[in-house]
Amino acid sequence: MPIGWIDLLRAEAVALLACAGGFVVLDTLRRRAAAAPADGGSVFLFDEDRLIDCSPSARLLLAALDAEPVEARRRLQEHLTQHLPDLADRLAQLDREGRVQLTSPSGLTVEASLHGGITRIALDSDAPGQDALTQAAQSAEIARLRRIVQHAQTPLWEEGPAGEVTWANPAYVRAAGTSAPQWPLPHLFPQDGPVNLPIGWMHAVRQAQVGTAWPLDRAVLAEAQLREFRQTLARTFADLPIGLAIFDRQRLLQIFNPALMDLTGLPPDMLSSRPSLFSVLDALRERSLIPEPKDYRHWRKQMIDLEEAATHGRFEETWNLPGGQTWRVVGRPHPDGAMALLFEDISGEMTRTRRYRADLELGQSVIDAMGEGVAVFSPSGTLVISNAAYARMWDDDPGTTLAELGIGALCARWRAATAPSALWAEVEHFTVTLGPRTGGEGTLHLLDGRRMDCRYTALPGGATLVGFRLREAAQKVVRYG
Repeated sequence: MPIGWIDLLRAEAVALLACAGGFVVLDTLRRRAAAAPADGGSVFLFDEDRLIDCSPSARLLLAALDAEPVEARRRLQEHLTQHLPDLADRLAQLDREGRVQLTSPSGLTVEASLHGGITRIALDSDAPGQDALTQAAQSAEIARLRRIVQHAQTPLWEEGPAGEVTWANPAYVRAAGTSAPQWPLPHLFPQDGPVNLPIGWMHAVRQAQVGTAWPLDRAVLAEAQLREFRQTLARTFADLPIGLAIFDRQRLLQIFNPALMDLTGLPPDMLSSRPSLFSVLDALRERSLIPEPKDYRHWRKQMIDLEEAATHGRFEETWNLPGGQTWRVVGRPHPDGAMALLFEDISGEMTRTRRYRADLELGQSVIDAMGEGVAVFSPSGTLVISNAAYARMWDDDPGTTLAELGIGALCARWRAATAPSALWAEVEHFTVTLGPRTGGEGTLHLLDGRRMDCRYTALPGGATLVGFRLREAAQKVVRYG
């Protein structure tokens, strides 16, 4: 047989022996747990914090403590600490000492030992008869439950086979309107019929002939406040000129205002039936109230993008409708995944904008047709508009730059292209002066010898016009600079 196989069989044999030894240790511990003292002592076996076995009397103690196996060690230790305050510290030393033993003044002895990773805790009480420790745990549990029931603010009661009240806590007695129990107690929560209580509307639940009731005053008040809040929102939304549609996380319409019906023409019964977002958009498309794309598939994808963009709070578009209207559509996310769409008719605003833009273009065309170079400045001295003749005269078109040009910068350019003159100081001072002003004029000499007439005058609103005109008969006699 190859050497490798021999080594493998030896390793398996060693492992089997180790497992068998572990089983022997565990079985021995289980027998020691079963062999509990006859005087009512209890034995527990724990694998770390998990209970793996215990004696019959120990099982009674855990039942009194209402302890599940996963929390049995913690509950047992908490209960024993009431008798032995140093127990937790001593149990923490088991890894080093292997065995600890403590005795309380009342005669309770706790012995704990650690063998092969299994912790054994044995309790031995000197009290005769029933295990005094179990009895104490049961008494403590009963007292705790009694305190809870007595101080509970919700009515608790028990019913007999015929439905009569056989027991009730103080809260039930107070709900009945008496300071002390008067038997038979009235049945405040009959199986059939309305609940009639002076303390308010209450809800009752029965299970295994035990009843529990609690007041719903706060719930009713919250519902009333919510209803009032919704009515307030509805009245507020009713006065908005903007169409509003609020969809929940399932994209079903929950709230809409009259402006939405007036704007879209959608019938109230259709909107009141809580349609989905795409049902609303389909209805708008049927009425030609959505920009018509080239194909329906592209439109459907566009509406999905609308939903995603509105969910993230970044959707805002201007819809130019086939009927000539213009809408501004804004999507806003709401808590819990809800979404609001706002529809605003901006046709009048767009008409005014287009008219204003057309007026500007017309005005620019008019001054571009003038032979005089014109530059208009705002009251703060910023260049507002200039014409084509100005660009030709000064070889500079301010319309090609986005930067704001002031009277100071432009006067510097003009000085550099002309012979020294005090006129530029007058123009600069006149442009930034507020209040009533009187314009002026003067003649300038360009560096190439031509002469130029310059005038400056006030315009309505504090603006200033500066005009330039070259003299056609100018002779290049003298060159400056």
